[in-house]
Amino acid sequence: MATTILHKANTRGHADHGWLNAYHSFSFARWYNPDRIQFGMLRVLNDDTVAAGMGFGTHPHDNMEIITIPLEGDLAHKDSMGNESTIKTGDVQVMSAGTGIQHSEFNPNVDQRTKLFQIWLFPKFRNVEPRYQQITLDIAKQKNDFAQILSPNPDDEGVWIYQDAWFYLSDFDQDFSKKLVLKKEGNGFYIINIEGEIEVNGEKLDKRDAIGIWETNEIEIKANVDSKFLVMEIPMEQ
Repeated sequence: MATTILHKANTRGHADHGWLNAYHSFSFARWYNPDRIQFGMLRVLNDDTVAAGMGFGTHPHDNMEIITIPLEGDLAHKDSMGNESTIKTGDVQVMSAGTGIQHSEFNPNVDQRTKLFQIWLFPKFRNVEPRYQQITLDIAKQKNDFAQILSPNPDDEGVWIYQDAWFYLSDFDQDFSKKLVLKKEGNGFYIINIEGEIEVNGEKLDKRDAIGIWETNEIEIKANVDSKFLVMEIPMEQ
């Protein structure tokens, strides 16, 4: 019997810094909820809106897999490994922070906000050599399917990380439904609805609602209206 936990959008932590409007699915910065520390190896899921021309100054990370998915607009990136790039909507970026990196991120547009998910996973291995990867996704693959955007395998579709996790982006038409089977036994699913209205194993999710499901080998997702969502298969234990 599957175990589930429902995280409604309005139960997330919220911080409005003016230049940054952030919602936290798990305890982050000044928002602390002892019941919302992590989901398995998923430690951070931040839903950020960055004002035009603003951004995050240079700051450090270590021993974390950091995934950035722009939802609207662009994000300029610069890091201590020498990478300088702009992540656009339709791209996905990953940094394995490993032994330590520093980076900055800002919205390069003067007339448009940037919306993004930033996701942190605990790595399978500590103190790896830091690495950076960015790709442009084939958006067409997301239509009425689970388009893989991340895996543990460098030769597989999407970016790769040092963790036994798989991420999928989907764009379902109204009334379309499809099942998804676990890649690795013992993992769980965490699904956040980006827009629209979906049902996950019969549980309704409105915009930015999320659900965690584990102790099951598969899930079924149905779109009640045209909907976009992110599915993360996450190790529940290290």
